[in-house]
Amino acid sequence: MALRPVLQFPDPRLKRRSLAVAEITDEIRELAQDMIDVMYDEPGIGLAAPQVGEAIRLVVMDMDWTDEEGEKSPRVIVNPEILEREGSITWSEGCLSVPDFQSEVERAERVRVRYTDLDGNEFTEECEELRAVCFQHEVDHLDGVLFIDRISRLKRSLYAKRRKKMLKLEEEEGGAQSGAV
Repeated sequence: MALRPVLQFPDPRLKRRSLAVAEITDEIRELAQDMIDVMYDEPGIGLAAPQVGEAIRLVVMDMDWTDEEGEKSPRVIVNPEILEREGSITWSEGCLSVPDFQSEVERAERVRVRYTDLDGNEFTEECEELRAVCFQHEVDHLDGVLFIDRISRLKRSLYAKRRKKMLKLEEEEGGAQSGAV
């Protein structure tokens, strides 16, 4: 089975606010597994449903996994919400939906979050540093916000121009290879 493609900037579907998961169904479980497969394949440490074209509040994460040989312990997070934010930290972030770009982003250093798992169990968790950054990054995706929306307008504009150029080149190369005139 083919992996779901990761939507990339400037796809407008990445800007939509996601709906809460009302019920855990077999389709939701299947989507979560698909997302885990995509996350490891890319590779990344987190992936939100909107990044694979599904506008629902579902996230997968594995912040302990480092490479293909490492032990995997994926977490499926349903309807996450950030209850409290405290402190400030600047972290260099990248994103599977924002290819070939990283930037320093200011986030809360600590967050308190609430979510459920695929069995409907509710959790409240205190997160710091990378875990806090990852939760905030993924919840932003659920709200239609990319990390580049949190950097300076100039840096975002320069990236957007470079990205459009890259897409145009890819399109031209694809057309030339397919024999298009």
